[in-house]
Order: sequence, then structure tokens, then C-alpha cells
Amino acid sequence: MIIRIVRMHFTEAGVEEFLEIFEANKVAIRNFAGCTHLQLLRDAGDTNCYTTLSHWTDAQSLENYRKSELFGKVWGRVKTLFSERTQAFSLEKFIEL
Repeated sequence: MIIRIVRMHFTEAGVEEFLEIFEANKVAIRNFAGCTHLQLLRDAGDTNCYTTLSHWTDAQSLENYRKSELFGKVWGRVKTLFSERTQAFSLEKFIEL
């Protein structure tokens, strides 16, 4: 399993548009082949900072999503709303208690 974390800082004006985009596309993203979990988190100290946490069955599933028309449509709109460079990480479970 691949865990994907994407931390995004938005302009104050961009937050509402981002939330609309996420709301409109969350089901399609969650139902994309290989996606087993999707969560949107808001930073406890910065209301303009959001993080997506998604689980993918494997690296190829995530790559297929990143090359998809859905990703292009969503990311193309979202990336115009950032106030800082986005941080993204792909992780594998190592130790779980």
C-alpha cells in the first residue's frame, strides 16, 4: 500500500474555491481504481492550509491517477490557488503497532 500526503497552502481567497473543487470531485477520486481511502485535513493552526491523505493499493495505481484526466482537471484548477509551494510525499507502512 502507498500512502500519499499532499500539504497545500492556499491564498485566503483560494480556500473557498479549493473546498468547492474538493467537494465536487472527492467521490470520483475516492472511487478511482486503486484508491482505498481519501481524507481532507485542515491544519489546526492555519486555516489556509489543508492536507489530503490518500491510500493506494500500489504505486502504479497512484501513478495511473496522477496521469488521469480527472487528476489533470482537478490539479489544473487547484494549483492556481496556492500561496506557497506544495509538499507531497508517498510513503509505505513500515511499523504499525
